Amino acid sequence: QARSYVPILRHLCPASAMQRAALLAVLGFAAVGGAAGVALRARRTGQEPDTSCGKGFDNLVQGSQDYYRTAAVELWTHPSHVSDNATFEAEFECWFASMCTTKCGGLPSKADSRKKELTQKCLSVQVDWLKIWNMFSEEEVKWFKKNYPSNEVQEEGESAVHYKQA
Repeated sequence: QARSYVPILRHLCPASAMQRAALLAVLGFAAVGGAAGVALRARRTGQEPDTSCGKGFDNLVQGSQDYYRTAAVELWTHPSHVSDNATFEAEFECWFASMCTTKCGGLPSKADSRKKELTQKCLSVQVDWLKIWNMFSEEEVKWFKKNYPSNEVQEEGESAVHYKQA
């Protein structure tokens, strides 16, 4: 079964363009798997702390939290996805915190070379996710596929879902 990898971007923690790209990607295509996400959130109460969220969104510095909150509102402008940032808030905050904590595996920032074009594409309702995904370098794609939380979860009698893959 093919997995979809959704890109993100803008100006994440001061770390890298990969983080910014990952933020816009996740924020851009969160509509996938809504019912499955609700089911997973319902099951996670009472479990051990989720280390896939790095040190956790609430433990990020206030500036990073503020940046994320602003970006989440500004990026969700497509008429079909206006409320997705709220629908998938916990998942997006988790992924953002993970990227900030891990600093995207130490990948170098590409903000100077692609920030303007990437921002324009991410804010356009005419540009699909694949055009943004294709702006990732080979190293960024490799890191994203290795680190994006998309483990398949399936309980008896239920269809498979990808854990944390909004």
